[in-house]
Amino acid sequence: MHTQESPVHIASQRQLQLLTEWNRFDYTKQMVTESKASNSGKIILKGILQKSDTLNQNGRIYPRAILEREVRNYQKFIKERRALGELDHPATSVVELQNVSHLIINAWMEGDTVFGEVEVLPTPKGQILQQLIETNITIGISSRGVGSTQNEAGHSIVNDDFQLICWDMVAEPSTPGAFMMQEAKTLSLNELHQLKRSYSKSDRICRIINDIMFRA
Repeated sequence: MHTQESPVHIASQRQLQLLTEWNRFDYTKQMVTESKASNSGKIILKGILQKSDTLNQNGRIYPRAILEREVRNYQKFIKERRALGELDHPATSVVELQNVSHLIINAWMEGDTVFGEVEVLPTPKGQILQQLIETNITIGISSRGVGSTQNEAGHSIVNDDFQLICWDMVAEPSTPGAFMMQEAKTLSLNELHQLKRSYSKSDRICRIINDIMFRA
């Protein structure tokens, strides 16, 4: 029987890094206006969260099977309204509540693409995000996760140990590789333990059950 190993255990075999994946989050003023009218003033937008089997701006590829697994596991966070994201990427693998700006309320895959619905929250960072959206500023949405990579044909392929943390709202990078200075850092053992503590026992059990069901 195969069960998914914890990030701390895997770290003894591979170096886990903080990995990000940027995508432009497209919306229009009409979408914002319609959302506020139909959601009691809330901004809820639908768009592309991430793509699999596609070379990203950092020369990295996320295999479809890995993203499908992580989207399945993320459903528990969505259901419990814990699928929070921050405004801008922090240099940490843990979501800081003081920086939360939005909530992922739905996520699913169609082919190689991860789609989702994002609810802007009335937090201090969420209010900044709302102002940016209402003034039609170009923003991006970027996954944050931990995992290792391997080189194949000059590209970095994300390994099976990848674990999605969240999707953050970020500025559009002005040049390819603009996020490389703050991402792909190797996590310390202390950061790995901190990450492990941020996932409850039921979260870990859910991952194991999903892994068994979809590998059977």
